Amino acid sequence: MSELPRLPAKRRLVVHSTQDLVALQLPTAGSLDIPLISPTTDRVDLAAWCADNRERLNELRRRHGAIALRGFRVGDADGLRRLVLAMGDEPMAYLERSSPRMRVGEDVYTSTEYAASQAIRMHCENSYASHWPRHIAFYCRTPADAGGATPIADCRRVLAALDPAIVAEFRARGVRYIRNFHPELGLSWREVFAVDTREQAEARCRATQSGFEWSHDGVLRTWRNAPAVVLHPHTREPTWFNHAAFFHVSSLPQEIASGLLQRHEYLALPNHTYYGDGGVIDDATVAAINRAYDDNALGFDWRREDVVLLDNMLYSHGRARYSGPRSVLVSMSDRIAASAVEPG
Repeated sequence: MSELPRLPAKRRLVVHSTQDLVALQLPTAGSLDIPLISPTTDRVDLAAWCADNRERLNELRRRHGAIALRGFRVGDADGLRRLVLAMGDEPMAYLERSSPRMRVGEDVYTSTEYAASQAIRMHCENSYASHWPRHIAFYCRTPADAGGATPIADCRRVLAALDPAIVAEFRARGVRYIRNFHPELGLSWREVFAVDTREQAEARCRATQSGFEWSHDGVLRTWRNAPAVVLHPHTREPTWFNHAAFFHVSSLPQEIASGLLQRHEYLALPNHTYYGDGGVIDDATVAAINRAYDDNALGFDWRREDVVLLDNMLYSHGRARYSGPRSVLVSMSDRIAASAVEPG
């Protein structure tokens, strides 16, 4: 992936709050940048300030899709939760899981715990699921020694950047997510559905509008269809909101994909995607989608105590490779049902 633009951009409009407690730096028109808010004094209580300016902050997040907060004292997991509540957001548990995380506080988790040597491709959290968080807050406890940026991309731009023929195909056919819960690979169905028995897992599949079947050796396979483009529930803008590329086997590093395909046929992979009618999504289409994400990505290099607030339906996120210790926490909030969202 080519070098990403970094925060901050060279030109910004700087506006001070009426209390002169913070400076708001707005992105220039047409840039990939996001608003950056920083304190002008060390006396700012971030959660209290966010509560006092909630309406303005929420309007910024609605319009831009993302906000960066830099230079404030947050105070670990409890401070992140205070901030989320101050924004008027309703924290939620991480359900219908696809990635390993540790719970470090009430509805606060570590970011995805994959090996530091592996980059994580762009995605919108839980866009494959029956419910997802409308908002996400990331908090940097410890930045990596090198690397470890969180690239983010405006999914409205991603949609506009894609070949219209690709978009039309996905609009017409949707996406099908296939998942196989192999005992030796990834999270178990007990962890994903937070259940103990097969009967409970089947009930969860029905509740999430997912098809399912058990293999002769006890492996659970699930599948679920979803649109690839949806209308944002408030702005009514169409946005590219799916895991079509993320879960496609061709998005994995070649050595990992080859190893999986030596052991499993496509329908038996831990995760894979098809068109909603079961048709094959070719590798070239997936590469074009990943390229659209990369071409519209802003690389956010973390500093200690940075916070990034995302509208999960407007912005995707990923993770760059890194070295040294890295700790980024996440709080998801404002649970929204797929059934409440219109295809775009």
